[in-house]
Amino acid sequence: MRNVERFPVEGPNSLWQVYRTVSRWKAVRNFVFIQLARYCPSLPVKNWIYRHILGMKVGDHTAFALMVMVDVFFPERISIGNNSIIGYNSTLLTHEYLIEEYRLGNISIGSNVLIGANVTVLPGVSIGDHAVVAAGAVVHRNVPAFARVGGNPLREL
Repeated sequence: MRNVERFPVEGPNSLWQVYRTVSRWKAVRNFVFIQLARYCPSLPVKNWIYRHILGMKVGDHTAFALMVMVDVFFPERISIGNNSIIGYNSTLLTHEYLIEEYRLGNISIGSNVLIGANVTVLPGVSIGDHAVVAAGAVVHRNVPAFARVGGNPLREL
């Protein structure tokens, strides 16, 4: 199960109220640096941006493929261990803005994890060490260490 904090809202849907939860300046700054990192060909430079500008916890030798999209509003809620790979065009979300509430949750990805291309990781999810997530999966629940999972809905392979 996902570990998320829930915040009810009144009035229009929660996305219309996003700048009550995160400053416009932070969102714009993060967007600019995330776009730079998405297209950057240098893995050390990408990791430096993620660690030192966006506040993510990124382990040694972790590799973000081209076009990986990390959460624009709360990237500091993402933690990734050593020697992991985040595949092409994957998305790591630590927020969900819904009609009557918004949710925030940390993402914790272990060491030696392989996340395939076009994977979406939802807020509040942990992925254990040495796990493999197949391309195109939607990770909506925790993945134990050494598991091989894929699909939507997520299942053991």
